[in-house]
Amino acid sequence: MDNSAEPSSSDIKLACIDMAGTVVRDDGIVLAAFETAMRKVGASDAEIESAMTYVHRTMGLPKAVVFRALLGEESRVQDAVRAFDSDVLSAVEEGRVEEIEGAGDSFEALRSMGVQVCLTTGFTTEVQAAIVRSLGWSDAVDLSLAPGEGIRGRPYPDLILSAILRLEVDDVRQVAVVGDTANDLLSGHRAGSGIVAGVLTGTHGRHELSAAPHTHILDSIADFPALCRPGA
Repeated sequence: MDNSAEPSSSDIKLACIDMAGTVVRDDGIVLAAFETAMRKVGASDAEIESAMTYVHRTMGLPKAVVFRALLGEESRVQDAVRAFDSDVLSAVEEGRVEEIEGAGDSFEALRSMGVQVCLTTGFTTEVQAAIVRSLGWSDAVDLSLAPGEGIRGRPYPDLILSAILRLEVDDVRQVAVVGDTANDLLSGHRAGSGIVAGVLTGTHGRHELSAAPHTHILDSIADFPALCRPGA
């Protein structure tokens, strides 16, 4: 059997890159926004303490999905999402959301190798767009995707598969996925990505990332382009 057409890491055409904890340093802004949102919908201190344990475990999922599991009632869920978004948008406007060292250089390195770059997130589209604008990444990446109508968030593979379709990649194995949570890695695995890499700059540590399906665990995003280099 001729395997000459089988993709390998040297054939990577698309990098799907998580945002918060992977290329965006939030310094606790996301967790603080969850707590603020829970308080605004009337959660008690005990409920918030329990909720934050769940939030840590489910990092990477769409925020509405997390609030739905915690609150149940849809009106409270939507109120919480609005409060969460408002808190994060305020942080963006105040300049408290920063690039993780090496992120911009990684985008440039990937694209110089002919690898398209898609930013993925569990934030809403509005929050994602605000962060991308704030960090000056609008022209640094090829696509940004958030969960929405017809696109489920992690741990489903939809964000990655949507990027494949929109950027016209031929084979799921030509995709490299990188993120800081177990849910990022599970999403990449379910999409059939050739590279599924965890980074140690965000919410989940080595133990949690190692327990999820993965091909690599890296110190940071700065180590990621080397995996996608032709001949790597």
